[in-house]
Amino acid sequence: MKDFKQRNILLNPGPACISSRVKKAQIIPDICPREREFGDVMERVSKGLLGFVKNTNNASCVLFGGSGTLAVEAALSSLVSSKHKLAIINNGAYGERMCEIARLHDLNFIEFRSDVLELIDYDGLLGFLQKERPDFLALVHSETTSGLINDLKIISKLAKPLGIKIIADCMSSYACYELDLKEVDMIIASSNKNIQGMAGVSFVIANDDLLEGAKYAKSLYLDLASQYKYFKKNHQMRFTPPVQTIYALDEAIRELEEEGLENRYKRYEESNQVLREGLLSLGFEVYPKNGAGVIISAVMLKDGMDFDKLHDYCKDRGFTIYPGKIAGLDMFRIANIGMIDSWDMRLFLEILKEFERDFKS
Repeated sequence: MKDFKQRNILLNPGPACISSRVKKAQIIPDICPREREFGDVMERVSKGLLGFVKNTNNASCVLFGGSGTLAVEAALSSLVSSKHKLAIINNGAYGERMCEIARLHDLNFIEFRSDVLELIDYDGLLGFLQKERPDFLALVHSETTSGLINDLKIISKLAKPLGIKIIADCMSSYACYELDLKEVDMIIASSNKNIQGMAGVSFVIANDDLLEGAKYAKSLYLDLASQYKYFKKNHQMRFTPPVQTIYALDEAIRELEEEGLENRYKRYEESNQVLREGLLSLGFEVYPKNGAGVIISAVMLKDGMDFDKLHDYCKDRGFTIYPGKIAGLDMFRIANIGMIDSWDMRLFLEILKEFERDFKS
């Protein structure tokens, strides 16, 4: 785990710490991205990403050059036509971002609003879906705002009998949680979180018939169906890909195959447990109190504690923490993803203790 004499431990929710092995994968001879051998690399990456999802026999993974938001925008704007109705679960900043995308593309959408720090009222959601009868339901699986998990198994059981297709933003759950195309219809993620690659590649996983029908984009770059068809035919992106980032992602996939999805989950789970127990023992309030995942924790600052001072104190000692995104609450967030482990969490907790001693004095 300890690759360098001096490490910067990123406790922000992506980009995450990555191994020297993945970093070094970017150092390759220069290559034209239209060469066949680079197309072979992209095809291998696409298939590798599919391998971490269940029931993908008739599915494909479509790669884009860009952040996760790009793939979310491509999916929503390409899949939802003027004749469709889209419902969006909004219980955090990234559910709100989906709503912003829908507004900008003038989609016919409705919101199901839910508390940022509390479990969804699933009975209320069922009543909402029965009343509104949308064609599509979009949601964030692991809401990066707080670490709250929106349970895909439950949501699938509510939506599927009503004929609703589910679009899942899995940025903070893919490559940690088990995902299944029988439960959701479209999975969207990126290269820079649990997959432990470099930032710059995002992707959409869905059955081929759904990708072929995602033809309603009014943007050249964000046209999901065209990107899918071009990739199927040429093993290439339509526009210039981030070459070095693709090579790093190829290596990150191999790392995950070696570690195993279940073992990566267990590593994150152990780190999260050590972190949350340590924070509680120091007297911090940790959220979500119910429905928390194993990836991100939202922490309430104690009375009089200044986030900027805490951030700088931790950063000077090699740990980067992240501000909260919950309106009206003085919080910060800790993500225990990437090439780190529970030992790193223990070191961070010691630094937090030191800060509190200095803060009180």
